Amino acid sequence: MKTFKLLGLLLTYPEGTVYSASDELLQTLRSETLLSEKFIKKVEIFLTAQKKRGLMVAQEDYVETFDHGRAHCLHLFEHIHGESRDRGQAMVDLSETYVTKGLHIDSGELPDYLPLFMEYLSRCDPQDATELLGEAINVIALIGAKLKKSKSPYADIFACIEVLSAAKVDTEKIKTVLKETRKDPETLEELDEQWEEAEAFTGDPLADVATDCNTCSAFPNTMEALNKIAGGKK
Repeated sequence: MKTFKLLGLLLTYPEGTVYSASDELLQTLRSETLLSEKFIKKVEIFLTAQKKRGLMVAQEDYVETFDHGRAHCLHLFEHIHGESRDRGQAMVDLSETYVTKGLHIDSGELPDYLPLFMEYLSRCDPQDATELLGEAINVIALIGAKLKKSKSPYADIFACIEVLSAAKVDTEKIKTVLKETRKDPETLEELDEQWEEAEAFTGDPLADVATDCNTCSAFPNTMEALNKIAGGKK
């Protein structure tokens, strides 16, 4: 199940070793056959483009994409729980879930980091992995939709993650939230204001779309997050 881990790896800060081993990475994806050739081609195009632009440019783009503002934040609970007290308990639950598969994280790491979550899924049975991914897929898909809207090459990696999910993405709801999403901050003042907000999201809860898998309770009511992920208070 290395496919999950490798897709997560492509969402970490770019390192030269990842791109230099791109042939081996693609070979692994093809051998596991979890992704169709259509989506493996997306990964191949992404890797080729990253290598052509150069490591320094790729690193600068990564920081600009994922570290400036909440819209593309790779910490999933930032979108689901914001700064609420529920986030702390969700972190504990997810960390304990990781331990069941022998994945122990350092004290400085946050368990809701998407690449780390993908590594955990790589250690699960295929059916459990796709079901667990389905519990968070609407939040993941919305981040991907925002990346696509901003024409980021990382959108294709998110598209590959989406097709691995056992649950379908609520595309209509995501379209609605995208229309209501406020733009990313363009100045340092706007960035500071966004990150200083006490509560990251507002909105009324919707129905729970979590799958029947009971092995992880860290992602309850992810459809609710689609009402809250619009980028902060309005």
